[in-house]
Parts: sequence; C-alpha cells; structure tokens
Amino acid sequence: MSRKIKISSVVTYFAAIVLLSLTVAILSTADFGISMIVAPAYLLSLKAGFLSFGQAEYVVQAIVFILLCIVLKRFRFVYFFSFVTCLIYGFVLDLWRKIPFLNPAATPPGSMNLPLRIAMFVIGMILTSFSVALFFKTYLFPQVYDFFVKAVSCKYGIKLSRLKTIVDLSCLTASVIMTFAFFGEIRGIGWGTLIMALLNGTVIGFFSKLLDKAFDFKPTFTRFAAMFKLGTAA
Repeated sequence: MSRKIKISSVVTYFAAIVLLSLTVAILSTADFGISMIVAPAYLLSLKAGFLSFGQAEYVVQAIVFILLCIVLKRFRFVYFFSFVTCLIYGFVLDLWRKIPFLNPAATPPGSMNLPLRIAMFVIGMILTSFSVALFFKTYLFPQVYDFFVKAVSCKYGIKLSRLKTIVDLSCLTASVIMTFAFFGEIRGIGWGTLIMALLNGTVIGFFSKLLDKAFDFKPTFTRFAAMFKLGTAA
C-alpha cells in the first residue's frame, strides 16, 4: 500500500480559495451559466452597479451566515472565520477579474468562440468541485456557503454530497426568482448552472475520496485546529 503524501491544511485552505475564485471568474466569462452557489451574488452585482462581484458576495454570504446560525440553533464566535474566508475569497475573485480575458469590461461574457467557451465551462465545473473538496479537507472553515453544508452535515448526520446538492438546487431556485425580479429575463444562469447543480455534489464526493487516498491533511497548528472542530460541537 502506497504511503500518503502529507500536506498542510493551511496550504490546502489557501489553494482552495485561489482555485475557487479562479473558477468563478472562468465560468462567468464562458457564460453558459454561473455556479448556482455564487449566482445570487453575481445577479446582485449586475443589478447594483456600485458593487463588484466580490463585494456582492459579502452581502449574500452575510445573509447565509445568519441563516446558518438559525439552522444550527447556536452561535460560536469561531464561526465568523467562515466570513473571513469570504472576505479573502471576494478580494481574490476581484483580482482574477482584472485579467483582460476574465474582465467583463475587456472581454464581455460569451464573446469568445464557442469551442473555447465550452472548454472553459468544463474546466471551470471540474475545478469548482475540486476546490470545494479541498475546502472540506482543511480544519479552517470554508466560505459561508460551503461551511453551511459542512456544519449542517455534521450537526444532523446528513451525507455531505447529498446536502450539497440540496443547497445547490436551493440556490438555483433563488437565482431564478432573482433574475426575473431584477431583470424580467434570464441573466447569469443557464443550462450550465443546472448541470452543475445536479452534478456538483457527486463530483465533490468523487474528488473527496481521491484526495483521501492520496493525501494526509495535517493541521499546521494543532491547538488552533481544535477550535474549529465541528462534530457534536456544531
């Protein structure tokens, strides 16, 4: 039996943030439909022109954070770390979108040729699932969306991939309502959004098993890691 590669959970955490923010930028440029999780923030940024995509994430994730505390029926100060992740993620996302081919002002969504857009969508969808799987392997809390899934799964014993699919479909439903309420037509979401809503949970589960076989995720600071344990504490 081959030995697992040891890797720091902190390195894993930052790799997940960089990858996830990149995939969101890629998917918005491909324009086959943004990930259902970030679609509400994307639509809010389109409607409120004074908010960047990353800043709109702060607003939406703050609402999800409040909902999380209600569902868990408790609040711990350490939960705020998921919002810290949100702040870092939103900042990095806005940085990625300054690159010309990912910048909607320089390269309008959907303006590239079709084969390139399809390739970007497939890569974005796969990397989205992979980066979320990475988040679930670190003791540091992921951004609020994924922390919601992780914490509620631990609290109520719901299979992670199944709950992820439920949350994704709920976000998709909210996005459909928002796009018609804001614009009277479909914007930001499409057939790609539906595909990701249906497949993301399963693909995340697949990557999670692969990561467990190949890597041993070790906390850099053991005492610090204990603060972030969920299980019965969540």
